[in-house]
Amino acid sequence: MSGLGPALLNSLEMGLLLFVIAVGLNIVFGVLNIINFAHGALYMLGAYLAYTLMSLAGLSFWVALIIAPLGVAVIAVVIDRLMLRFIYHRDVADSLLLTFAILLIIAESIRSIFGSNIQAVYPPDALQGTVSLLGGSYPVYSLFVIFSGLVILAGLWYLFNRTRVGKIMRAAALDRDMAEALCINTRMVVTGVFAFGAWLAGVGGVIAAPMRTIDPGMGDKIIIESFIVVVIGGLGSFPGALLGALILGAIYGFGGRYFPEFNLLLPFLGMALVLLFKPTGLMGKGANA
Repeated sequence: MSGLGPALLNSLEMGLLLFVIAVGLNIVFGVLNIINFAHGALYMLGAYLAYTLMSLAGLSFWVALIIAPLGVAVIAVVIDRLMLRFIYHRDVADSLLLTFAILLIIAESIRSIFGSNIQAVYPPDALQGTVSLLGGSYPVYSLFVIFSGLVILAGLWYLFNRTRVGKIMRAAALDRDMAEALCINTRMVVTGVFAFGAWLAGVGGVIAAPMRTIDPGMGDKIIIESFIVVVIGGLGSFPGALLGALILGAIYGFGGRYFPEFNLLLPFLGMALVLLFKPTGLMGKGANA
């Protein structure tokens, strides 16, 4: 592909995929006030569960897209009940250490089960092939990624702004003690939010599986990209997650096309510039969802 149009589509595709993954990280921080390094491992679990369901169980991509993220959410509930609940009221550094340990445990468990070889997941027949769009040939599956990202974006906006559940999550993020005084079961909210963030990571993992290689190190790369997104947009800010993801997507889409020799450096340069001039992120206003 050549021209501005394909670069724009690539940017949008990458940006919306990163949004789906990084917004879960941001929501968890906004409500639980923990920085979840294990988010990358949950994304990896989504991809590996999809691979298991499709390649070993013979199920379709669409079934895997439903079941795998739910499986990741169930695993997140177990993690929350067995480990994370003990550090919610402690220093953020404790959550960093614990979730990093969980990341390592999950990665090594995946390696022991599946080995270190690269696995592959293929998109369904309906999403294979290419179409002519904006002066270039563009994969149908990439359009599906863009569509999925937009649907999730609209769903999250509706959840946080138009539903009682979203308002409860926002209340717990703003003042957990006051929420408890209003008879909100914050313990259930905390577990539900962590599972919901894991579900989003799992969805991102399944969607990314046909685009990226599946290996035990894939969680490390995505957690770095997710942190770049939240640093640029603002930790704990839902609009910031979208803005940061679109900016990083544009860096990858246009940088990879016009400045390929600097493509690995550009995301970190963009993050450094934001930290230099706006340390709280472009839309960072504190811990809110």
